[in-house]
Amino acid sequence: MPFTPCALPPLAGAVTSPPMTITRDQALALVHEYTQSEPLRRHMYAVELSMRALAGRYGENPDDWGLIGLLHDFDYERFPNAQHSATEEHPAEGVRILAERGLPEPMQRAILGHASYTGVPRDSLMARGLFAVDELAGFLVACALVRPSKSLADLEVSSVRKKLKDKAFARGVSREDVMLGADELGVPLEELVTILIAALRPHERLLGLGTP
Repeated sequence: MPFTPCALPPLAGAVTSPPMTITRDQALALVHEYTQSEPLRRHMYAVELSMRALAGRYGENPDDWGLIGLLHDFDYERFPNAQHSATEEHPAEGVRILAERGLPEPMQRAILGHASYTGVPRDSLMARGLFAVDELAGFLVACALVRPSKSLADLEVSSVRKKLKDKAFARGVSREDVMLGADELGVPLEELVTILIAALRPHERLLGLGTP
């Protein structure tokens, strides 16, 4: 049975205020508390940056979109979920933690939806955006790391397309999810790659890229 995000109905007759959410500083503290792997932290930074850029394309709130990008895998190291349980481990356990800290339900659902095995539909633009950039952001960093420059500065879309066809490269990246993500978002893959490269290039040091 799919995991249901936590949400409490307002009291009858009460005046509701905007839902409390988590600040970026609090989110970053959670990432550092739950994740010791620097490559995994860098992946979350890359997805955060990608989500902020994608939010700008759609006129959405970059802080909200960036927040779920930063938090989407914060529980992965501690609750890896090899069995792909819909209700236990990653990302369900992480979303429970975030719900207790006040993360709004639409953002909970977006994080759950990035793992298809949860059964939570990607029924918002934010959710589709997260799914679209998750695998792709990691793939772009992998593409940069094998270049002589170890940089995104000279990475072209054509090179990314070529690497996507090379099944021996970055085997852990699901090509099916990359294609499906762009399709669900309704954006040509080449355009999505262009947006993400532009978003990540100014932050290479943060992502462990570039020459020392």
